[in-house]
Amino acid sequence: MACLHGPRLLNLEKTPPHLQFNDLILTGYRPISTFQGCIRSLFYLHNEFGNIYTHGIPFFCFLVLLPLNIPWSEVEQTWMCVFHYLACLSPTVGSVLYHTFMNHEGGEPIYDTLLSLDMVGVCLVNTLGCLPIIYITLMCYPGTCILALLSYSLISAWGILCATTARSNYGRLRAFIWQALFRVLLFLFRWLGDGVGSPASLRLFFTMDMLAIMGGLVNLSRVPERFSPGLFDYWCNSHQIMHVLVICSIIYMHWGMLEDLAWIKTFQCPVLE
Repeated sequence: MACLHGPRLLNLEKTPPHLQFNDLILTGYRPISTFQGCIRSLFYLHNEFGNIYTHGIPFFCFLVLLPLNIPWSEVEQTWMCVFHYLACLSPTVGSVLYHTFMNHEGGEPIYDTLLSLDMVGVCLVNTLGCLPIIYITLMCYPGTCILALLSYSLISAWGILCATTARSNYGRLRAFIWQALFRVLLFLFRWLGDGVGSPASLRLFFTMDMLAIMGGLVNLSRVPERFSPGLFDYWCNSHQIMHVLVICSIIYMHWGMLEDLAWIKTFQCPVLE
């Protein structure tokens, strides 16, 4: 629970320019702080408090609970379990660090580094989370599978570069388009019956991507604060809604992967004559 006594919070016009990235959030800005001051902000209410905890609480839940839920010893390709676990954790780690320390006294250079780290986390969930899905979908086509894994890795590397150098929310969202299009083709391949995988997982993976896209669009549109600037400074603004949708997306990814991992234990690729 946040304590009631923190430093005097600032209005938008009194906060440094690099922190004025949403001009519809009018109040509740933390003053420039030391490392210790940023840590103390975990315990009082401000306009980044919700952003920290909507990813901070899920991070600790994923960290502790997912290893108990992933069938590590039952899957021959253990790397898929490792990649999936890291994918679930990566966006929450970068996000919590970014939102906790964005007002550090190091100023804009520290802010830019933290934002890049946040974007790398988002890129990693798209990369590490999808590689096991690609492998399972194309496991009966070894040559195509290797080519697809390499191609998606290169696309992801390009996405990381674009996301970390973009100067706007639109540019950062656009950095993930090629990964999304690749997954659309992958899911179509599975849906049409050429790829393999659990019949139940495709619906879960589709929901995963729809939630992630919705989160990005909500953050880009700045709804609901666009309709009433200042009313959503502390709670229920677009960035917090995006955080919740991202967590829901990760949960659906996890459910889909569990379905696939259970399915491949009994599946054998047909022998070509």
